[in-house]
Amino acid sequence: PSTTVPCLQNDSWGKQYSHALFKAMSHMLCIGYGQQAPEGMTDVWLTMLSMIVGATCYAMFIGHATALIQSLDSSRRQYQEKYKQVEQYMSFHKLPGDTRQRIHEYYEHRYQGKMFDEENILGELSEPLKEEIINFNCRNLVANMPLFANADPNFVTAMLTKLRFEVFQPGDFIIREGTVGKKMYFIQHGVVSILTKGNKETKLSDGSYFGEICLLTRGRRTASVRADTYCRLYSLSVDNFNEVLEEYPMMRRAFETVAMDRLDRIGEE
Repeated sequence: PSTTVPCLQNDSWGKQYSHALFKAMSHMLCIGYGQQAPEGMTDVWLTMLSMIVGATCYAMFIGHATALIQSLDSSRRQYQEKYKQVEQYMSFHKLPGDTRQRIHEYYEHRYQGKMFDEENILGELSEPLKEEIINFNCRNLVANMPLFANADPNFVTAMLTKLRFEVFQPGDFIIREGTVGKKMYFIQHGVVSILTKGNKETKLSDGSYFGEICLLTRGRRTASVRADTYCRLYSLSVDNFNEVLEEYPMMRRAFETVAMDRLDRIGEE
């Protein structure tokens, strides 16, 4: 035997197995051909076959490990992939820097680094489970809103299942005076200003709602509403608004009472 290769014939079983495993791993991981170059065509072909099998297994291991790591936080990966598309879109249209920054901040506040297909997830659940999740997600809104706190729980659930989550940035006009109103809004967190013709500002914050006047009167917006801070709101479309209030006419009167009070104050200014 070669002087570089230890004679293993008289060694213990552990040493023999260790050296054999080392040489096999050297072949299969493509690090080399082991401690001794292959001799003869049989050794050459066996070594090449070992390298091919090892390279295949190594590639499969890397692929499975990568998939496992990605699956540990698939929602964050989905957000990152989505935002890459947004960045490419902004670059393609050559949007100005301040607009790009506002879009970046919007995505950060709206999705907070994770993205879910919430509509699809909720759509696959049974109605009781869907209602339970929605009630849990909107618990802070319900707790802070007197309208919901004193209302029939069935009315609250009917409203919550039809709300859509939205985020507005400071300075955004959520509602513009004179436009046709198609939504009303409930404030989960944030501060908005109601701007009337008399240039008088009225502040609304967590637990308040606005935009219902136009839905009740089927007219145009009587005032503008501007976000003063980052606002996390829930919107309700006019069709869903009327659908729910048809089932709960007493709640329509509650909305109408608040709306009349607000219209009176606007008229006095």
